[in-house]
Amino acid sequence: MNISSLTLDSNAISRTFSAANPRTNPRTQRSLFIRHRNVVVCSVKSVPSSPSLVAAPAGEGLNRIESLSQVSAVLGCQWGDEGKGKLVDILAKHFDIVARCQGGANAGHTIYNSEGKKFALHLVPSGILNEETMCVIGNGVVVHLPGLFEEIDGLESNGVSCKGRILVSDRAHLLFDFHQVVDGLREAELAKSFIGTTKRGIGPCYSSKVIRNGIRVCDLRHMDTFPQKLDLLLSDAASRFKGFEYGPNMLKEEVEKYKRFAERLEPFITDTVDFMNESISQKKKILVEGGQATMLDIDFGTYPFVTSSSPSAGGICTGLGIAPRVLGDLVGVVKAYNTRVGSGPFPTEDLGRVGDQLRFAGQEFGTTTGRPRRCGWLDIVALKYSCQINGFSSLNLTKLDVLSDLSEIWLGVGYKEIDGKPIKSLPADLRALEQLQVDYEILPGWKTDISGFKNYSDLPKAAQQYVERIEELVGVPIHYIGVGPGRDALIYK
Repeated sequence: MNISSLTLDSNAISRTFSAANPRTNPRTQRSLFIRHRNVVVCSVKSVPSSPSLVAAPAGEGLNRIESLSQVSAVLGCQWGDEGKGKLVDILAKHFDIVARCQGGANAGHTIYNSEGKKFALHLVPSGILNEETMCVIGNGVVVHLPGLFEEIDGLESNGVSCKGRILVSDRAHLLFDFHQVVDGLREAELAKSFIGTTKRGIGPCYSSKVIRNGIRVCDLRHMDTFPQKLDLLLSDAASRFKGFEYGPNMLKEEVEKYKRFAERLEPFITDTVDFMNESISQKKKILVEGGQATMLDIDFGTYPFVTSSSPSAGGICTGLGIAPRVLGDLVGVVKAYNTRVGSGPFPTEDLGRVGDQLRFAGQEFGTTTGRPRRCGWLDIVALKYSCQINGFSSLNLTKLDVLSDLSEIWLGVGYKEIDGKPIKSLPADLRALEQLQVDYEILPGWKTDISGFKNYSDLPKAAQQYVERIEELVGVPIHYIGVGPGRDALIYK
């Protein structure tokens, strides 16, 4: 929704109104807004504030981190790209193990080391920059070996040691180049109904796993039967997709390539189920790093515009082989606004000036694909839904600084059907999602650069109000607030 024509009363703390989903009928945005407006105005005094460049008390953040449970997790609340990697990187130095439990190289986590150097990780857990941390790629992950080795080589060339620090589950499924080809063919086949995948082969690889003709990491130890298994996979793809060409030479080349890969991967291969459970018995601290996010969950997301795994809390146990009772604190990562890539419903998407402003201010372009992300206002209904599913103990609100240039900030606080009937939770029905109306509250912006702030109490009152209103609406405390990309740009609340 384009809001450039609206202004906020200087004495208003919030306004609430309903607006039709802008993606459904963008040409009628303004008339629908006027027709459905329901304004509530409250007075508020303007309170000046100034930045403090003095760091928060040294023990405050440390106490917050060290109080996390033995087995904790960082999971995405929205459609991915929330900034999970940064929090994992910060927390990792206080954990012995960082583990990935699902997804594949479609997860793009951007993190920065202490010198400010940027690293884009896809398969390797974000704990790799902390020298004492062991990184585990669990059985629920699909592993593209050429990509994994390229990532390891890139880290090593930049002075990050990976030797003896990465364990790959012997039960993880292998993602082959042909899975990526099939991914593209499948998207082309869907034409206008395409999912908008990263074309990294994730879906086709999970499909091979589910129909039980997939190849696992442990199969690399049996090169006598590997060619037959690979032939079955390739033949199946050729029979399904006319554009996929397969012949004897392809099989021979792939087998020879994977013989070399098997030799290089051998030092990494581990029974990670045993390793993880032994580590739990030894009281080692474990941090689970989620890929993608709850709104992309195969069961709970905006199906079929979802990923092929379970990025919500349930995927931790199945993707690592650990019991539910050992799970402790789950931290949900939520951007201060909403973004998504690819197709699918996005109730609070802004198709106008504000959407463009958020995209460029937040550098909303995919780590994995470079695609521009769709942008819009924070959707509280979807966030509450995500919190219900995962049982988050706390939230990390990221990219709050991106909102700093806005004079007013909208919060999507409720859904309604076209006839005005309230919708209690996130609908499963795509048609309902595309046709619903969103109730918004409008909060005042703070028009101040907050990227240098270190203490919550020094944030502008309007910024604090925004944070606390989110807490109030979802019922989960926000313990971490991101105000920039660097490691030190994190406020502990």
